[in-house]
Formats: sequence, C-alpha cells, structure tokens
Amino acid sequence: MMESLLIANRGEIARRILRTAKRLGVRGIAVYSEADADMPFVKEADEAVLIGPAPARESYLVQEKILEAARKTGAQAIHPGYGFLSENAEFAEAVEKAGLIWVGAPPSSIRAMGLKDAAKRLMQEAGVPVTPGYLGEDQSEARLASEAAAIGWPVLIKAVAGGGGKGMRRVDRAEDFLDALTSCRREAAASFGDDRVLLEKYILNPRHIEVQVFGDQQGGAVHLFERDCSLQRRHQKVIEEAPAPGMDPATREALCAAAVRAARAVDYVGAGTIEFIADGSEGLRADRIWFMEMNTRLQVEHPVTEEITGEDLVEWQLRVACGEPLPKTQDQIQMNGWAMEARLYAENPTAGFLPSIGRLEWLEIPSCIVNSPNLAHCRVEAGVEMGGEVSPYYDPMIAKLIVHAPTREEAARNLAMLCAQVRIWPVRTNAAFLARAASDPDFIAGRVDTGFIERHADRLVPSGEPPLRVMQAAVWELRKGHAHPHAPAPPDPWDRLKGFRLNADPAPRAEIRMAEQIHWIDLEVKPGDWIGALSDPWFPSGRENRVVFHDGEAWAFDHVTADDGASGAAAEGDGQIFAPMPGQVVSVEVAEGGKVAKGQKLLTLTAMKMEHALTAPFDGTVTRLAVKAGDQVTESALLAVVGRAAEFGEDA
Repeated sequence: MMESLLIANRGEIARRILRTAKRLGVRGIAVYSEADADMPFVKEADEAVLIGPAPARESYLVQEKILEAARKTGAQAIHPGYGFLSENAEFAEAVEKAGLIWVGAPPSSIRAMGLKDAAKRLMQEAGVPVTPGYLGEDQSEARLASEAAAIGWPVLIKAVAGGGGKGMRRVDRAEDFLDALTSCRREAAASFGDDRVLLEKYILNPRHIEVQVFGDQQGGAVHLFERDCSLQRRHQKVIEEAPAPGMDPATREALCAAAVRAARAVDYVGAGTIEFIADGSEGLRADRIWFMEMNTRLQVEHPVTEEITGEDLVEWQLRVACGEPLPKTQDQIQMNGWAMEARLYAENPTAGFLPSIGRLEWLEIPSCIVNSPNLAHCRVEAGVEMGGEVSPYYDPMIAKLIVHAPTREEAARNLAMLCAQVRIWPVRTNAAFLARAASDPDFIAGRVDTGFIERHADRLVPSGEPPLRVMQAAVWELRKGHAHPHAPAPPDPWDRLKGFRLNADPAPRAEIRMAEQIHWIDLEVKPGDWIGALSDPWFPSGRENRVVFHDGEAWAFDHVTADDGASGAAAEGDGQIFAPMPGQVVSVEVAEGGKVAKGQKLLTLTAMKMEHALTAPFDGTVTRLAVKAGDQVTESALLAVVGRAAEFGEDA
C-alpha cells in the first residue's frame, strides 16, 4: 500500500477518498482553488496545496499544477476522483511518467472507451450488443440529417466525447434536427473541447442500467452487480438504486457477463462502469439491452454498490493500483438487500431547476432517519457544511443521500423520509422534489424509466405555495418575537368551538407576506401541530423574519402591518427579462426594435455548462437589449425588455 495519496478533486469526492485513505493509514493530500479554501475537504486533509483561482480551467484542470503539488508534498500516488481529470489519458500518462502511482484506468483503456463511436465498434467486436445508430466520420449537417432520417424518429444526438448528460439532444421531427444539432455541438465544444457527435435510435421506454466492473494488473476481472439509474432529468441522474428492479437472475447473469467481456476487451484495470440502455416496454430481457458507453472511473453513485456488497470500492482502487490482485473472486462477491441514492442539488425546482448559489446560512441533514423503525441505516456524503458557500464555478451538488434496507419498498420509504428531513436555507434545493419522487406510487412499484420525471412533473415538482399549516406556523413564530397591534391573540380553546356560543368571536385570522404575496389565514390548529421555525439572527436580508421548514421545503415569511399597504401579487407581464442565475450569454437571437412572438427565443444563457433559453413573455417588440453574446451576467441582471404589441398600436 502506498504511504501518501494526492487527491486531484474537490468537495464530497475528495472527502470520500480521504476517509478510506485515513482508515488505511495513508497520508491524504488535497489540492484546492481559492474558492475552496474553507471547504471541509481542505481542513480534513493531512496536507493541502493551493493550486490557483476559482475557475477549474485555472486550477483543478491544470495538470502541471497538480503534478507540482504532488512533487512538493512527496505524494506517492494520485487519485483523480470521479470528475475533472479522471478520464484524461494524457494526465494518466503524465502521472506515470513522473514516477507516481496512477489510481485509475490505464491510459490505453481510457482512450479506447473515451470516444463513444470507437468504443461501440470495439464492443461489437467483443460480442457486446450495441444500440443501432450512426458512428461515421462524416460530420456534415447533410450526412447527419440523412442518417437520422434513416434511423427513424426519434433519434438521440450525443457528443462523441460526452458524459454527464451534456451534449445530448432528443429529436422527434426532421424540421427540429439542425437546431438541436447546433445546440448540441455548442454544448459539447464548451464541455469537452470536441463538437463531434454520433446518432442513436432513441428507445421510447428506456431504462438506464449499468454494471460495476473491476480489473487488476494480473488480468482478473469481476463485476459487483448492476445499478439502475433510470430516474433522470435532462439526462442527469437523480436517484440511483441497486439492484435494478425487475431484474431476474438469468437476465442479470447475461448482462453482467457482457460487462465483464467489455472490461476484458480493453484489458481494464481498476474501477469502471459499463452502461447499458434497456427497452423496458416488456420488462427487462437480455435481448433488449444494449451497450451505451463505459465510464473509466469510479462513479458518483458507487455507494449503492458498496451498500449491497459491503465492499469499499475506493480501497479496492488503492490496492489494485499498488499491484495487488482483486480482493475477492466473483463467487465471493455477494448481494444483500437494496440501496438507493438521491443527489441533493442546490437548485430551485419551482423555477425550472435553475441553479441556486450562495451562503448556506442553515444546513441540516440528519445522520439517521427520524421516526423510522430502528433509526434506519442511512449515509450522507456531503461536500459542504453550514456556513459554507455554493459557488457558481462547480457542480451544484450539496450531498448524496444513501439508504440501505432489506427490501426495495423499505429503501424507497426511508429515502423519502430522509429527503423530507433536509433543512437548508437560503440556498434552494431539490429535497422536496426528491422526497416526492421516492414516495411516488409508480416509483415504489418499480415503474421507472428515463421519462418518469417528465411524465409526472405535475405531482413531483412543488408548487412553491406553502401549505396552510406552514403559514400558520409562521404567523405564530413571528408573533413570538415581533408582537404588533395586528397580531392575533394566543390560541383559546373556545375559539375552536364555532357555534357553541351565539356571541363567540370569529376564529383568529392573520395576514402574512411571502415573496410580495399577502395571504389571509385562519389560525385553527393546535400549537402542538405547528412546524418548527428558525428565528431572526440567521437571516440578515431585511424582510425575512421567519423561515419554516416542512417536508424538505423552506419558506421565508414576514408579517404585514397596517401601513404596509394592500399589495397583492407582484406585477406581472412587464416584459423585463432578468437573468435567472449567474452565467454567460452565449447567443442573442433578436435585435433591438425587432418584433417577437410569445415563446420566441430571445437569447441563450449558459451556467455550469448547461444552456438555458430565455423567451418572449408575449407578442411585442424588443425595446431594449442590455447584453450581447459573450457577456458575463449576475443573477437578476436585466437582459432585455419586451414591450407589448398593443403599446405600439399593433394587434395584441
């Protein structure tokens, strides 16, 4: 075993690897950017080295800086984590050339599987079934459009060098193909520096199933069963589980054997994942599952495999990298129970899942599930702590929430409860969305494919409106610290007996404001039914006096006094287009003075390598353009103004 290990990654990834390194007595060395100086992984490392400014291209992606940090600290090995440089063959070669141990796949394997078109050809030669599509070198628009039509709609455009759901577009009609191709290429170039694409037949009832494989330097190769990652949004995984629901033993054996063949075909060493797409319209069948790609690294969702097998996959990586054989043979690897993982992101589901950044004034994720029998087993992999920052420079993941239980139904129930008990403010999160997804009847029944979230969005995405009991809790919490002439009196048991006395006072009522909206509410619940709230000192932002948490959501309220005016909902439809998040303007589709139709694209903003189109709210004329392509903008910055058609003497 090596004595020291430098981790070329950040956040929860670095913390996860450090934990195993410490257990094995290996000195853990962190590298960090200026934005991450106060992050937990920096404090937990035995030694930490500053490698540059916040942007990853100036710090975490600069190979020379990482190698220099390894030299300066005397590191014997480098673990790239599961992002950034983990699948960079040139970096792997540079590490080995420097005389260091590379804790990852061999450069030759990374190259073989790094380009999706070449990988599929290799898999075909190895007898692994692949999805029908186009893998050709001709990248002209005419050829790609022709091949897409020949495959048959819908088709999927995928970046050749892609991953993580970036550079992917589904196209249902020929007339939409070129626009989707342009957007896909632009995103691929920004994310991977390579705008080449391939085409695949889009499976209409797709299940995303992947197999964890491991190889050693002696030629050994095993699998650690499958994971189902079908619950996705915009090709980004949301909830993963192991094993896959509906997987019978015969299909599992065929699938996992194909995965091991794929690993052997590239002489694989270390942890890897063979990803498959399955047509789930008739259940899982071996003849309806096709190779999609290989990730030559440890995956974000590896904890669910660890939970059902009892193995530490990072320890396996370190041992294999040092030349040891695989810790277990195939028949020694056993599967026990069911595990699920939810990705807790800093994003706002009620605003189209736009990223949410800022200081985590309050962060509370339980270490066990309250109100669950035996305080059910759960595991939290978090990269941040209370008081820390969610920055715009990196992936907005706050934590991974993992549960393990004897059955799938118990695992789903426990995951929903864990997500519902998350309390975070003022950064918005998807905790309530995750809780709803994990408790959805179709999810619990295993009726899941990659279109699940889109189909059930109306019942999964919170409305943004607080339940009555939340507003009631806020009123009474406000009153405790901010009594004023219009605050209701404390609850009186007589107030609950409507009609008992002819001269009874009306039930107590109050008005309360949230996001410029005023609500009138009756206070007809017992104080013991109300939900806990936080108090003033946590929130210095003016009107926000109380924050109430409930089922993974958070609401900030302030009480309305008589001289606040009778404001209703904020004015709507004024035509001002603001930036929903910090980002860069990548394109402007209209000109000042030009006419636009409702829903027409005005400009495209990119943040965290994902594109967001901003459209006209109504028919009208662009009266102002405040930005141009290439501009960096802050959240809430004015981008454009659209005047209504009626204001210009036109038909509305």
